[in-house]
Amino acid sequence: MGTESGAAASGRHAWTIPGTLRIGVQSTPNTLNGILGTNTTEGMINRLIFDPLVSVDASGTTQVPILAAEVPTLENGGISKDGLTITYRLRRNVLWHDGAPFTSEDVKFTWNAIVNAKNNVIATTGYNLVKSVDTPDKYTAIFHMKQRFSPAVNTLFGESDDPYEIIPAHLLASLPNINQIPFNSAPVGTGPFKVKRWARGDHIELVPNDKYFLGAPKLNRILIKFIPDENTELNQLRSHEIDWQLEASPQEYSTLKRIADLNIILQDKNEYERIQVNTSHPPLDDVLVRRAIASAIDVSKLVHDLTFGSATIADQDLPPFMWAHADNVARYPYDLQKAKDLMRQAGWTPGPDGILMKNGTPLRPLLLITNNSNATRRSGVVQVQAMLRQLGIDVSIKEFPASLLFAAMGAGGILQNGRFDLAWTAWVAGIDPDQASIFFCNATPPHGNNETHYCSNDVDAAENSALEHFDEPTRKAAYAKIEAILSRDLPQITLWWPRQIQPTNPDFKGFAPNPVTESWNAYQWTI
Repeated sequence: MGTESGAAASGRHAWTIPGTLRIGVQSTPNTLNGILGTNTTEGMINRLIFDPLVSVDASGTTQVPILAAEVPTLENGGISKDGLTITYRLRRNVLWHDGAPFTSEDVKFTWNAIVNAKNNVIATTGYNLVKSVDTPDKYTAIFHMKQRFSPAVNTLFGESDDPYEIIPAHLLASLPNINQIPFNSAPVGTGPFKVKRWARGDHIELVPNDKYFLGAPKLNRILIKFIPDENTELNQLRSHEIDWQLEASPQEYSTLKRIADLNIILQDKNEYERIQVNTSHPPLDDVLVRRAIASAIDVSKLVHDLTFGSATIADQDLPPFMWAHADNVARYPYDLQKAKDLMRQAGWTPGPDGILMKNGTPLRPLLLITNNSNATRRSGVVQVQAMLRQLGIDVSIKEFPASLLFAAMGAGGILQNGRFDLAWTAWVAGIDPDQASIFFCNATPPHGNNETHYCSNDVDAAENSALEHFDEPTRKAAYAKIEAILSRDLPQITLWWPRQIQPTNPDFKGFAPNPVTESWNAYQWTI
């Protein structure tokens, strides 16, 4: 007989399938290639199949060697004194899923594949600062940098804002590109799990890699179910058809807390919700217009209405728990009159119907986009539309599947191709405060994630200072300058810092997400 909480005599709940973990995800992946992923869903899945060189633990403060035998540091000589050479000693007992040995050639090949312009890699930040990779033996990979790059170990096959894993040279090195190949649906990795089946539009089934070098996984099976509607995911949590909902949106938080027999983990992440502003589109190329829009959006109301206590208002991209968080930033509390004054300074005055006009021409409707799988954002864009209408700006809303919205430029990605005026998205960064891939002038797609097309020589100079120095005080001063300029220029409007909500079956044990990746220690999971 079960207990009052539904637990069976074994200690598990009656609905738990021993050894089988059922994960609900909203976004159907475009690829299972370890370097072609473009969103956090693909990142979570890819980490089950592939491995990086270095990860971090659940606290986000301690680096963990994965394919590397040790973490390169200045102290152990892995990072040279001039910062231009990084040496990785690799593990010797690693096999690919097909039995081939993992070697330094795989590391070198994967770096080459990332910087190969023929491949639809979403960003090359950091990797494009590597001059060459030497492989003096099978278990040593030496990265020669073009310049000092302080986040190198956390970026190059580490927990960066674009975390990539190592892919196999022996299967892929002969191909001109890896964009549309059978491997991307049936990959071969070194990771703790292997793909057994990808039933398109329905699920992916993974089975354990019993020869995993960190120890055989404890799960017998992982079933990743594609559930594009968040309300359906919620119902499947209630009916115990899934054991973990990947990255629930804040709008669900109050409902989730009322569901019995559910663990809710609030995961600190270097993450923020934002409205990206396409600064290449008039009138958004005018900073006065951007400031007016920021002043017309009542962020405190959005946070209250949409996050239910799970998030806090953000005034910048770097959250308070990070050492680089800045205090000298401009803030834009809700002030509709100030917003109207700013638009008037920019030459825009209300027409007969209230819509702003300039030189007799009405301001065109702005296109605000988001992903249709996220209930919080679907509600949020409607509120923003109403707020901007009070300012005299018409806004049209368009929602896209996450697989299209966040796709790489060469794969038709909406954001990467700049097909928007405003975009409500989130950014999940790495454990280092490096933001070069979204703010560098030369990081516009396909060379990075600067989808707002923002460019500031002062930001570039400060970013370079932050990236070229290894000491924290110098880097902190650089990020203070960056944040001050970004808050002045507003290429994006930060909304809130979330704590990522991860609802799980109480029988799911060993789940300890780090600030970047939920699945970094999946070989230790049990249910």
